[in-house]
Amino acid sequence: ANFHYKPLWEAEFWHFDQAKTAVVMADWYKPLDPRQFYYATYNIARAAMHQSVDRNFAFIEERGLIDKLTPDAKAAIERGLLPLRHLHWGSNMNLSEACQRGYGTAITAPCMFSAMDHLGMAQIVSRIGLELDGQTGASLDKAKETWLADDAWQGVRRLIEDTFVERDWFELYVAQTLGVNAVLFDMAYKHMDAAWRDGAIPVAMLTEFMSDWRAEEARWSDAVVKTVAAESDANKALVSEWAKRWIDRATEAAEPLAEALDVPGAAKAAGDAARTRARALGLNV
Repeated sequence: ANFHYKPLWEAEFWHFDQAKTAVVMADWYKPLDPRQFYYATYNIARAAMHQSVDRNFAFIEERGLIDKLTPDAKAAIERGLLPLRHLHWGSNMNLSEACQRGYGTAITAPCMFSAMDHLGMAQIVSRIGLELDGQTGASLDKAKETWLADDAWQGVRRLIEDTFVERDWFELYVAQTLGVNAVLFDMAYKHMDAAWRDGAIPVAMLTEFMSDWRAEEARWSDAVVKTVAAESDANKALVSEWAKRWIDRATEAAEPLAEALDVPGAAKAAGDAARTRARALGLNV
């Protein structure tokens, strides 16, 4: 309808081609966003959330709460929280890819909104690092080295890098929403308070955006997975297989990190919660 010739890259597909995923939908405009976001409403909602972020950072700064943390708490935050900025960046890449390869604005537009949310959350994590190091950026350089070389992070890094080469865009969507989001990020922001020692309350305040975002984002991502899986028995079997694979992989990748931060049950708790979520969506995991 829109082009006279197929692209040279992946010439087996048209630019907008439903065959870029193995799941089949009679109508790809069926998985609607219950939040009813479009450009204006999305930006209005995020602007309000970021005002809360700024207030929380101002509160922490005015009272010097980061400066008062013990060295152990600061070290734990540097090792366990700051490298998440790279995982958020990888998530931004994944959802941008889902937008690029997906079919139908009903799903591709919210994918891009979510991609930009991850970029914003990476920036919030970076701001936390700057609070720790007196705005020098040294903690962020250290976090990059931790991401690249710390054994505790290598399972997580391998998982997100493996998603970069997944060509089926809906499997990538499942990997991101039920694997990375529902296991890795939920573990980091819901199950790791004990890891931050006396910094648990400041970290909870500074990452409040992530908690609020996750509850809101799940309304959309869960609805999409549920709708696609319910389309047919074949879709349900395929999406269930993908969900099980990526939830299991994410849980396995999270275990060394949880152990290293002295919260050994966090990975299992996040993995179990993700499986319960998947089953509630009608999947067999």
